Amino acid sequence: MLLAIGAIIAGLILLLWSADKFVDGAAAAAKHWGMPTLLIGMVIIGFGTSAPELAVSAIAAMEGNSGLALGNGYGSNITNIALIVGLTAIIAPITVHSQIIRKELPLLVGLTLIAGYQLIDGELSHTDGWVLLAVFAAVMGWFIFQGLRNKDDSVEAGLKESALAHPMPLRNAVFWLIVGLVLLVVSSRMLVWGAVYVAQSLGVSDLVIGLTVVAVGTSLPELASALAAVRKNEHDLILGNILGSGIFNTLAVVGLAATISPLQVDPEVLYRDWSLMLALTVGLLLMGFGFAGRSRIISRVDGGILTLVYVSYTGYLLTTMIPTNS
Repeated sequence: MLLAIGAIIAGLILLLWSADKFVDGAAAAAKHWGMPTLLIGMVIIGFGTSAPELAVSAIAAMEGNSGLALGNGYGSNITNIALIVGLTAIIAPITVHSQIIRKELPLLVGLTLIAGYQLIDGELSHTDGWVLLAVFAAVMGWFIFQGLRNKDDSVEAGLKESALAHPMPLRNAVFWLIVGLVLLVVSSRMLVWGAVYVAQSLGVSDLVIGLTVVAVGTSLPELASALAAVRKNEHDLILGNILGSGIFNTLAVVGLAATISPLQVDPEVLYRDWSLMLALTVGLLLMGFGFAGRSRIISRVDGGILTLVYVSYTGYLLTTMIPTNS
C-alpha cells in the first residue's frame, strides 16, 4: 500500500512537471516552425493544461479501467468549476468581460448534454469516442476562426503572452518536447497503477479514486493558472482556462479513452457525476451572463457556494463508497 501511495504522489509530481516541459517545448518548437502565435496560444497552451488528464485516461483505458478513465475526465470538470473557480472567486471576485467566454459557456453546456446522451445506454463505444473527437475537431476549428476574428480579445491576449513566455532554442525545444512526452506516459502509468491498487485495497471503485484523488491531481495546472491570473488581475483568463479545459475533458479526454477501449458506464456516473457536472456548468453560465438582474461577476458568495458544493460532493463520495466493514 505504501508503494502504491508513493507511486500516486511521485506520478502526480512527475506528471505535472513533464506536462509543463512538454508544453514549453511544443510551444517553442511551433514558434520556430512558423506556427502563428495565436494558434500556439489557443491550441498548444490549451492542450497543455489537459495533457495530464489525456495521458491518465488513455493509460487507464488501455488497461481496462473504465471507471478511472471516466472519473478522471468528469471529475476534473467538477473540480475545475466547483473547487478552482470557487476558491479563486473567494480570493477575488471574477468579472466576465470576454465575448469568447460568453460563447464558450453555452457551448460547454451543449457539449455536456451530448456527453450525457451517450451515457444513457451504459457504454461509451468506439463510435461514441470517434464522435466526441470529431466534435472536438470542429470546436477547435471554430475557436481558431473566432480567435482570428477577435485578435484583441482579452483571453487571446493572455494566451499569446503565455505562448511567448518561455523562448528557447530549437534544439532545446525538441529535446523537451520528446522528453516531456515520454515522461508523461511513464508518470501516467505510475499514477494509474497506484490509484487502482489503492482502490482495490480499500474496496472502493476506481471511479471514486478517479473522481477524487486523480481528478484533483490532474487539475493542479488549472489551479496554478488560475492563481497566476488572479495575481495579474486577468479575470477572463481564469475562466478561459477552465472552460477550455472543460471542453478538452468532455470531448478529447473521454473521447480518446473510448476510441482506445469501450468504456463501461455505471449508472451513478449518469445520475450523480454527470448530473452534477451539468448543474455546475449551467450555474457558471448563469453567473457569467448575469441573468435576473445580476452583474456579470462571480462573487465571493458564489465562490463559497461552489466550494461548498465540491466539499459536500467529495464527502458524499467518501462516506457512501468506502465500505464500513472490512
